[in-house]
Amino acid sequence: MIKFLDLQAINSQYQQELKDACSRVIDSGWYIMGGELEAFETEFAEYCGVKHAIGVANGLDALILVIRAWKELGKLKSGDEVIVPANTYIASVLAITENNLIPVFVEPNPTTYNLCPENVRAAITDKTKAILPVHLYGLISPMQELMDLAKEHDLLVLEDCAQAHGANIEGKKAGNWGDAAGFSFYPGKNLGALGDAGAITTNDNELAQTVKALRNYGSHKKYENLYQGINSRLDEIQAAMLRVKLGYLDQETARRREIANIYCNGITNPLIQLPKWDNDENHVFHLFVIQTTQRDKLQKHFENNGVQTVIHYPIAPHKQEAYKDFNNLKLEVTETIHNQVLSLPISPTMSNDDVDKVVTITNRYLK
Repeated sequence: MIKFLDLQAINSQYQQELKDACSRVIDSGWYIMGGELEAFETEFAEYCGVKHAIGVANGLDALILVIRAWKELGKLKSGDEVIVPANTYIASVLAITENNLIPVFVEPNPTTYNLCPENVRAAITDKTKAILPVHLYGLISPMQELMDLAKEHDLLVLEDCAQAHGANIEGKKAGNWGDAAGFSFYPGKNLGALGDAGAITTNDNELAQTVKALRNYGSHKKYENLYQGINSRLDEIQAAMLRVKLGYLDQETARRREIANIYCNGITNPLIQLPKWDNDENHVFHLFVIQTTQRDKLQKHFENNGVQTVIHYPIAPHKQEAYKDFNNLKLEVTETIHNQVLSLPISPTMSNDDVDKVVTITNRYLK
């Protein structure tokens, strides 16, 4: 069986370094808000090219806390509208509604799966106060156009970078385009911890200080609470794990792009739509997502031939029971995407033989 993502193989490459990092934390006797977190925040900020990186418990908290901080700073208020791509993972939407703001679902570009600036412009109203672009599957959104649009309408921009660590446009990385960004380091991400973890990046000093308090019970100083905050701190063990793996992120991204290039050049099945990619650094291929009207049969074909595939994602947020107030929306592009996409294996530890096997099996499938 060719695994969809072999985390054991990925992490075993750095097993001794990870164990050494873990031992370093254990021996330190300091497990929360210590030197490992401070070092990781510095290193990740430098990697993204931003002033601040703030470690938090997970990627959802990263998005929630940014919006919460903007509310504390008076930049947003309950009932404001936030434009979000309709075909995202539900976490992007949860961050909006958790803060009592209103998600405005916008159809994506059908070939990139990311926000379409023209559709964003059409969705802006007097209540619109922010845009939440999602760099879906690892492809960075058209950020220059979105930032120009945001500036024109005085809107905040919060990047959802959960799948796009290191993706960049002309050298400017994801997480350094908007007013702030949220990252997830869930184990399956391109930069994955060995548990839940996340971070916020920003160049806004005031926002950074507010988020640092909010993640720590609303406190800058122990027992003095400025806000009604939460406990969402990236712990020392996970920070240490991430410091090790950050050093290999670009190497693993390069391998993902190699595999994607083989897929793009080798898969010729006319029933399959390949992802849009210009061999640029704007895509880090967290996922390699194809689209086909024959998804269920194709997935079964892969299963019968020893290839594990995954559907990201079978149900759009506006069709979830959790958002039943939006269930009546008709978003044809989004719904088609969710009904037709299928993710192929793209683990950076895959052998070329396994990659070639996936290509052969894909091309062998007939309607």
